[in-house]
Amino acid sequence: MNKLTALAFLLSLSVSLFAQKKNSGFRFHIHRTHSPIIIDGKMDDAAWQEASAVKTFYSVLPMDTGLAKVPTEVRMCFDDVNMYIIAICTKTIKGPDMVESLRRDFAFQKNDNFIFFLDPFDDQTSGFTFGANAAGAQWDGSLYEGGKADLNWDSKWKSVVVSNKDQYVFEASIPFKSIRYKKGLKEWGINFSRNDLKSTEKSSWAPVPRQFPTASLAYTGVLEWDEPPPAQGNNISLIPYLLGGVSKDNATGKSTAWKSELGLDAKVAITSSLNLDLTIHPDFSQVDVDKQVINLSRFELFFPEKRQFFLENNDIFGNFGYASIRPFFSRRIGLDAPISAGGRLSGKIDKNWRVGVMDMQTEAVPETGMPKENYAVMVLQRKVFSRSNIGIIYIDKSAVGNIADSFKTKYTAYNRNIGMEYNLASANNVLTGKFLYLKSFSPNTTNSNDVVSGNLFYSSRKWNLSLQEEYVGKNYSAEVGYVPRNGYIRINPQMTRNIFPTSGNILSHGPQFVANFYYDQNFTRSTDNQVAASYIIKFRNNTSFSAIILHDYVEILKPFDPTNTGKDSLAVGSKHNWTTVGLDLVSKPQKLFTYIFSARYGGYYANGTLFNVTSELGYRIQPYCSIALSSAYYMLNLPKPWGNNAYVLIGPKIDLTLTNRFFYTTYIQYNQQQNNLNLNMRLQWRYQPASDLFLVYSNNYYATPFTTKNNAFVLKFTYWWNK
Repeated sequence: MNKLTALAFLLSLSVSLFAQKKNSGFRFHIHRTHSPIIIDGKMDDAAWQEASAVKTFYSVLPMDTGLAKVPTEVRMCFDDVNMYIIAICTKTIKGPDMVESLRRDFAFQKNDNFIFFLDPFDDQTSGFTFGANAAGAQWDGSLYEGGKADLNWDSKWKSVVVSNKDQYVFEASIPFKSIRYKKGLKEWGINFSRNDLKSTEKSSWAPVPRQFPTASLAYTGVLEWDEPPPAQGNNISLIPYLLGGVSKDNATGKSTAWKSELGLDAKVAITSSLNLDLTIHPDFSQVDVDKQVINLSRFELFFPEKRQFFLENNDIFGNFGYASIRPFFSRRIGLDAPISAGGRLSGKIDKNWRVGVMDMQTEAVPETGMPKENYAVMVLQRKVFSRSNIGIIYIDKSAVGNIADSFKTKYTAYNRNIGMEYNLASANNVLTGKFLYLKSFSPNTTNSNDVVSGNLFYSSRKWNLSLQEEYVGKNYSAEVGYVPRNGYIRINPQMTRNIFPTSGNILSHGPQFVANFYYDQNFTRSTDNQVAASYIIKFRNNTSFSAIILHDYVEILKPFDPTNTGKDSLAVGSKHNWTTVGLDLVSKPQKLFTYIFSARYGGYYANGTLFNVTSELGYRIQPYCSIALSSAYYMLNLPKPWGNNAYVLIGPKIDLTLTNRFFYTTYIQYNQQQNNLNLNMRLQWRYQPASDLFLVYSNNYYATPFTTKNNAFVLKFTYWWNK
């Protein structure tokens, strides 16, 4: 019987992997137009009267069992330069549009919006997304891993939204030079998505099960071209920048420093699907500051990449591995030393092969003894079955020249990684997984320097089930990656059950169980674990509530200060366990005032207690201003020498968006644990698509006593030139 069960599972898995595309019967024809189109949010151009239209949308949320109640109509056409789209979004409930602001790349859940998803290789794995909210704020991003959106990706395109009491109309032109696609391919994947907060309905043209995002490329329909999209021809973009600034570092006693810089980014389309990025003296002063946190973890925290140069096709480099096992993490490059130059080739070779090659050079830092360093990364990925793929990676970080003797223990001559992974994705996206092997090479390291890991995830309307296993050797090293922990085996099972009442205010409810069991790398003893049980309730108006109970066990393997403030450490080998209870509440997004509230109370290390409350409050003055306040309070009660410790984190943020091209942001963060008050102000004027003028002022203060650590003021001008 066990053999028959296993055989049936393998047979069903192979059928699932090779199955036909789910929504291949949903087909939308796009025709060439010979009439000019003016992007003004009006459907009065002759081309629109001749274009094919789709008007039938399906409900995705709150339930995916019928046609959408909110009407949407979409038309598309193209010429030699652009692809054009217009969407008429009818309003069925009176009242103002629900939008946060005119900020680019808005939060999908908090805005009335229309967006669409392109799969220009028809591989159901990668693509692009474009759209706008009802006030005209643009949204664009790259799609990876079958439907995850990276909104840090930015491209050059044009759109207008016109809104009245009955409807809002989104009209856009997407230059073919702004995206990558397979030459000669006449069928692309596509889907259209509409979010209407007043009716609490999310809908799509090609139906998508409610457990998946509408960006899921496994459920796209087919965009049929009456002739192949035009070849891009010469496609070269030059993006120079000019910068001037002044800074002062009081913490080190350095005098005021003035700087003026000139740099250049370039994008060269080798083919319509393969792109070469080059950079000389890049500067990232305009990038959003990281959101601060109260850090009580024993391990390094993760902060996402936000620098534009590293973002296109970033998934092929940065998503190799898992969230806690990344052999390559681009933020390591240029973290402690300026980048002098670099290049990156990435994209599709054909429908089945993707490639990524990167080489970056950083400058020496005499103050710390850091030598010049070269970073080289090579990735090759091959599609298998309908949506799965196999990838290999090689990473090489090497010092250029000699390393000073006094710094030999801090900076290694080289660190290299090789790896292979298999990404599993069934045709209907119900079964996904990853199987990973990595090995590192560093001076004087020959054993326990590899990683073996795998996971499987099953997702249906009622059940979410997953199991992950990780082995990381004690000598495994990824200096250009993010691997915060070594020398362990981890087993991570998860289960969620969704129950759907047929009526009432509750949309769904059900239990969730998550466990993390850690063992030493020989699997001989448990070093720490956490078991969590929660109950989650989601209401039809999009409010959600959950209650949770957790049990933690930790054996201290390395010295650790439980306050993370430099006080005494817990004894190595000491064992700690405790129980925590908590609740989470998320408000419905339709209101002008929104909130997220979370509270936890329970034990802590050394028989102490920990109480913490975190919240995010938001208020919008539509569509010109969004005000947010994030806060956290942690109260630790510990025996001596730590005693009682209270930490406060508060971060008000004001976004002014006078138009969808003029943005002003003020962000203040006070972190009591780090004794730091940070002020960041940024003015951005997008004077033409993808070209900006930035004014950025930042200041860091010691909170007690209140004195200035450092400050800086930068004026930066960028221009995107196409050939």
